[in-house]
Amino acid sequence: MEHIIPASEFTRNFGRYQMIAQREPVAVTSHGRTTGYFIAAEDYEAFKRFKEARRGFATVELPEEKARAISASRMDERHNHLDSMLDE
Repeated sequence: MEHIIPASEFTRNFGRYQMIAQREPVAVTSHGRTTGYFIAAEDYEAFKRFKEARRGFATVELPEEKARAISASRMDERHNHLDSMLDE
């Protein structure tokens, strides 16, 4: 269960929420809106690794050989029914 607490409570009892964050995220709110999450350091490091692994890129960054291979590729016939979505 995620803990949702006001910022003032978080500030007053930081040590308590620091311990809770080792097990689960703590959502911190201000004026009823979530402004951030307090999580364990290991969880944050895992998130950073995940985010870095998902790096996007522009197709112009691809080597010409890979761009040609993508251009020449075709979708598996099992997905032909999806073509009808392009007509809308």
